[in-house]
Amino acid sequence: MKKRAFLKWNAAGVTFAVIATAGVMLTSRQSQAANDNNPTQDEKQKIQIGAKIAPVRLDLTGKDPNTVYLGSYIVNAGGGCNDCHTNPSYAVGGDPFRGQPTVVNADRYLAGGATFGPFTSRNLTPNHAGKPAGLSYAEFVQVIRHGTDFDNAHPAFGPLLQVMPWPVYANLTDRDLNAIYTYLSTIPCIEGDPGVNPSAPPPFRCRP
Repeated sequence: MKKRAFLKWNAAGVTFAVIATAGVMLTSRQSQAANDNNPTQDEKQKIQIGAKIAPVRLDLTGKDPNTVYLGSYIVNAGGGCNDCHTNPSYAVGGDPFRGQPTVVNADRYLAGGATFGPFTSRNLTPNHAGKPAGLSYAEFVQVIRHGTDFDNAHPAFGPLLQVMPWPVYANLTDRDLNAIYTYLSTIPCIEGDPGVNPSAPPPFRCRP
């Protein structure tokens, strides 16, 4: 009887140990995923992709390349910014929706001008001071986090940006926002500011 009881206790102990070990392994894997340590989500991979897919020549003077290329990855691989802020989005013969090899319209890259009802996408390229869309970093964060329209281009609709999916982008990390802003500060400046005041001529933005 004592031997049988011992065997039952020993078997129960082994079972508990196996379950506990499995739980530790699962927790460890979940912790690794939460810490972005698994290879498929490695920031280094995103930086490498971002460097390859930037559709225009970048001015990296005084910038951290890793931050710039991470921003490129977010803007060009995940954010869909080109779809709304480049008009037209693709170069002649480079429209993937027509089965053509993808070629972004570099001549108008992120310069705005696409219309969505009464709204027109803004020019995101940096001004002569290197500020994307003419915004300081603090203002850029305010736009993304809260949808603030500093131009107040459509007072009839209120003080917030319309159409732009800022409620989604608001969930990006501070690292993401800094990377996006840094990337946008390195792309070529393009004149004009569509969507701000259609009745006024576009201001010069690429020169002081």
